[in-house]
Amino acid sequence: MNIRLYLFSTYTLIVLFVLAGCHSEQADTKEESVPDVVTPVTVTAVSHEPMTNYIELNAISSYLLKSFVKSNATGYLNTGNIRLGQFIQRGQLLFTIKTKEATALGNTINSLDTSFHFSGQNTIRASSSGFITQLDHQPGDYVQDGEQLAIITDKNSFVFLLDMPYELRPFVINKKSLELILPDGEKLNGHIDHAMPVMDSSTQTQRIVIRVQPGHAIPENLIAKVKIVKDEKSSVISLPKAALITDETQTEFWVMKMIDSVTAVKVPVKKGIESNGRVEITDPPFNDKDKIVVTGNYGLPDTAHVTIENK
Repeated sequence: MNIRLYLFSTYTLIVLFVLAGCHSEQADTKEESVPDVVTPVTVTAVSHEPMTNYIELNAISSYLLKSFVKSNATGYLNTGNIRLGQFIQRGQLLFTIKTKEATALGNTINSLDTSFHFSGQNTIRASSSGFITQLDHQPGDYVQDGEQLAIITDKNSFVFLLDMPYELRPFVINKKSLELILPDGEKLNGHIDHAMPVMDSSTQTQRIVIRVQPGHAIPENLIAKVKIVKDEKSSVISLPKAALITDETQTEFWVMKMIDSVTAVKVPVKKGIESNGRVEITDPPFNDKDKIVVTGNYGLPDTAHVTIENK
């Protein structure tokens, strides 16, 4: 019995040692099979450049003055030498009106003396230069004295009207010049002529009149963009906006900075002006040799193992 017990114990120990060795080899194999996570990234360096912080507001083109062409007699509208949208020079003939009395008297006079050439027509001429934006009558219509015949927009009254939020008044009202960008990309230089002395009660905006010299006709009610400069700096340290990472509340910002060729660490930063896809970094003061991760940085831990792709 002792011999059998001894053999059984020996066999059990051998089996346990073999199982332990297999388990150890499997554990070592599993540990060796888990590779380090390496994230491919691209890096960039800081730039030193001037930056401007501005906001964009809409301005609408308008003619402030409109000339109302009215009849100067009661009679028939014989001639209308104008059409809708036509540009009219000051003093240009617009309409002729012939009264009933002139028609009857003219027929009598002409029957007595054909060489007299009595016409009896009243002429109406343009009092200002501009575009015909409204026509109310056609030749042959019978019109009353003082009745409106057409409307002419005064060319010299062309402006852009900017509805300015009152809190932006310090940045706008003292500007000597403003840049306006039309929808087709054309840029115009304008200057503030005056501010209307009335506020819009619902939007709390004040209307600003901007004078321009376009050199060509611009239609009314065209919306242009006006750039209002709020802050301007001659030289700042900046990074692409994609290099900055923020939290859910956008109160904390940081970047991933390379400390060697394969390791990136989290560096909290403070930002300033944002313009044209770049952000001013006010703190810390990076130098030109620092490499900042610009793509592949989202979701990286405080210290990350990376590989640089844009070598």
